Amino acid sequence: MLTSPVQGVLLLAGATGALGQEVLRRCAAVGPVQVLSRAAAAGAPQRLGLLPVGGEDPDQWPPAPVALRRAVVLFERPRPGEPRDALAWSPSPGQLPALARWLHRNGCTELALVLPHARGRLPEALKHGLASLDEQLVAGLGFERLLILRTARQPDDTSGLSPPEKLAAAMLSIFKYMVPSHEQPVQPATVAAFLLAALALAPRGIHVAAPELLWRAARGDPQAVVRDWLRLG
Repeated sequence: MLTSPVQGVLLLAGATGALGQEVLRRCAAVGPVQVLSRAAAAGAPQRLGLLPVGGEDPDQWPPAPVALRRAVVLFERPRPGEPRDALAWSPSPGQLPALARWLHRNGCTELALVLPHARGRLPEALKHGLASLDEQLVAGLGFERLLILRTARQPDDTSGLSPPEKLAAAMLSIFKYMVPSHEQPVQPATVAAFLLAALALAPRGIHVAAPELLWRAARGDPQAVVRDWLRLG
């Protein structure tokens, strides 16, 4: 049985898409959650609060009205026509450093990032460590605990593309068969279960989960995979 990953309020940024909603559902089941949103809304569940942001630049946001300790940041695309996704504020990858700075200024000491991974494009060594300057900047802020989960990115939606663009996307999709199975996307439920286990079990420090760990979790017990990853016995 997992212990609660939430001691106090957990802040969730990017509660959009299937993954965002699954993470939100699971986190709200074990403790109070604040969701970064584009506006306030009445009628939110008791264990779920909305924290409106002050525009698109986190460096310009005012201090948070609640004490922050733990935060989860997802980079899920909002689903068109989904009211919940339209309400939630979802960061772009380029906003990560500014968002991390705002979180750190507001007392956040534990940060979990679920980052989309471009399959087959990241050198093996970087899958298990800091892979970009932005990630290095976040790590340098001094969070007591930093979790980075790399998840294989789902294929882009081609419904809004022109016929030539759809043809180009179809031709590029041929190469998906060259991507190893352990770098293929897994279900949101697996990612969310792995994330909550990591929040509950990870000690202080920086911990990076490569995509193949999520693949292993999808075919076994996510908590057992997390314990093995963290060498907890």
